[in-house]
Amino acid sequence: MIIKNGLVFTPQGFEKRDIQIDASHRIAAQISPSDTDIFDAVGCYVVPGFIDIHTHGAVGADFCDADPEGLSRIAAYFKSCGITSFCPTSMTLPEERLKKIFASASRMIEAQSNKDVKTQAKVVGINMEGPFIATSKKGAQKADYIRNPDSAMFFRLFHGCQDQIKFVTLAPELPGSLEFIDAVKNFVSVSLGHSACNYDTAKDAFSHGANHATHLFNAMEPLFHRNPGIPGAAADACAASSDNFIELICDGIHIHPSMVRNAFRLFGEDHVILISDSMRACGMEDGTYELGGQDVHKHGFHATLADGTLAGSVTNLFVCFKNAVSFGVPLHAALKAVTINPAKSLHMENEIGQLSPGMAGDVLVLSRDLELLKLF
Repeated sequence: MIIKNGLVFTPQGFEKRDIQIDASHRIAAQISPSDTDIFDAVGCYVVPGFIDIHTHGAVGADFCDADPEGLSRIAAYFKSCGITSFCPTSMTLPEERLKKIFASASRMIEAQSNKDVKTQAKVVGINMEGPFIATSKKGAQKADYIRNPDSAMFFRLFHGCQDQIKFVTLAPELPGSLEFIDAVKNFVSVSLGHSACNYDTAKDAFSHGANHATHLFNAMEPLFHRNPGIPGAAADACAASSDNFIELICDGIHIHPSMVRNAFRLFGEDHVILISDSMRACGMEDGTYELGGQDVHKHGFHATLADGTLAGSVTNLFVCFKNAVSFGVPLHAALKAVTINPAKSLHMENEIGQLSPGMAGDVLVLSRDLELLKLF
């Protein structure tokens, strides 16, 4: 397949050129003139498939159901929306349940690697959100299962799913947090979140090797001028290293558009990752759904517990991307935040997230008003 005449997204900007997807679904090094399968993308943007590193579910299914059919349904829905890779994300649950949940993801990763799955987004790892979080900032997580950081428990789960956990959320004020970071940092990205910690505690965690922030501004102390909290420490960490990243839920509910714009300015476009944090009500009608053992009520674009606490989002990543642009984030920066940056955070920047020779042929063609016209 040759995609001609499009404006191809690159880390430096857009280039008007042709690209080819070869028989192995990779970006070809050279255009083969013998390929007569051509898509004319004149006047359109040609961009990599989007990567959602933090999502709990969609279309009535949740990763924590540990249901292969449900996970396949999520993957098919995401692919139809232009999201070609994702990290299913867990909730705060007992170890035995997490073991079964994570095993379902590792089985799907293995199955997808053994066959050409064109109708599904690929599972590229697991995001472990909890149980090492602060009760005071639990959000929609269930307090019954919260526990202090436990590296032995983490490694049991990590090895039990063929080392597929890519992120683990941590409240760094909990006892044993720094020792936990020291023990696991060479195996997983430690993400600070669901935390009431102050700036100094967050700074210590980043200095020990944490390199990520879970849905920044949500379930943490705010960016306050006398206590910048995790946001302030994360900004310093991002300024110090290209390997540090922050997540933003860009559904228009969790974070005000002004804060979204300013986050890109404060952290820099190479450090922001847009996420959906979607739950099973995403892509569904209004009603009552379950998340982490609790009822969630969907009304329009809001998903809340009975007490009004926000409980994930009901917006997929493609809509979050369009929201960011509508909020005033430059198109190139918003595209980085759903392609190159999440790929780097996964250490998969040589496989997905760009349209360079040899990389996955996950390609979207977008109109100038950012509608998805075609996906490959």
